Amino acid sequence: MSSEKIDSVISENRVKLHIFEPSNRKIWTVVGKEKEYWLDPESDFCSCASYYFGKMEGKGDCYHLKSVRQAQKENKAEIIKFSDDEFVDFIASLAMDF
Repeated sequence: MSSEKIDSVISENRVKLHIFEPSNRKIWTVVGKEKEYWLDPESDFCSCASYYFGKMEGKGDCYHLKSVRQAQKENKAEIIKFSDDEFVDFIASLAMDF
């Protein structure tokens, strides 16, 4: 995966950190070509098909996961704050993208 693609994802503000308050629950997403993908960088997980098939074939991480990690290092994720009351609806909308 080229670093240019990862840099593009970050510069286009496609890496999002959704923070729910007051619980401080955090959900990472990346807006991809077709969908918005849910990621958990601490668990080394992305909801995209490339991640799933890449792991099955022993390949490296998808560009979404690499983009989140790079955005974390550079402190360049777009932060979006929500109320805890919005958490269930947010998760439901993410699940519909699968």
